[in-house]
Amino acid sequence: MNHDHYDNDYIAGILNSVKTVAVVGASANDVRPSFFVTKYLIDKGFTVFPVNPGQAGKEIAGRLAYARLSDIPEAIDMVDIFRASDAVPPIVDEALALDPLPKVIWMQLTVRNDEAAAKAEAAGVKVVMDRCPKIEYGRLSGEIGWNGVNSRVISAKKPVMRQGFQSFGVRQR
Repeated sequence: MNHDHYDNDYIAGILNSVKTVAVVGASANDVRPSFFVTKYLIDKGFTVFPVNPGQAGKEIAGRLAYARLSDIPEAIDMVDIFRASDAVPPIVDEALALDPLPKVIWMQLTVRNDEAAAKAEAAGVKVVMDRCPKIEYGRLSGEIGWNGVNSRVISAKKPVMRQGFQSFGVRQR
């Protein structure tokens, strides 16, 4: 797969299909981007599991934090990686050892590891690199456009209300 560009349908399909998200590298510091994304995904109705060994057993954004992916008591649909690119391979290996496998490995902005991505895709797991699910959700749902930002989404459809603060959901094409 070409990881330099993603079709809107590919990203929307992922965001509409996942329900549980493990945020690896989630921070308890409420001014860190990983905290914002964790909180945002919770507010949009996702079941979020923060993964941070230093915070294991404590709460991040109101959710219990875990030391590693294998400690999470539920199946994970998406692993969102907030770590440096060189830290990605062992995280992908840990994700690929889960049963069942996650549907998606998502690497945050500036995070890219093509070898780990190829390994995940060979196992049947979708991969997104150098993107933020918070930004993509906002862009595809039209929320970003409310703030005067060009989201490249034009629609006359009335948004469908879902649970959470201003949660209109990612639009299906």
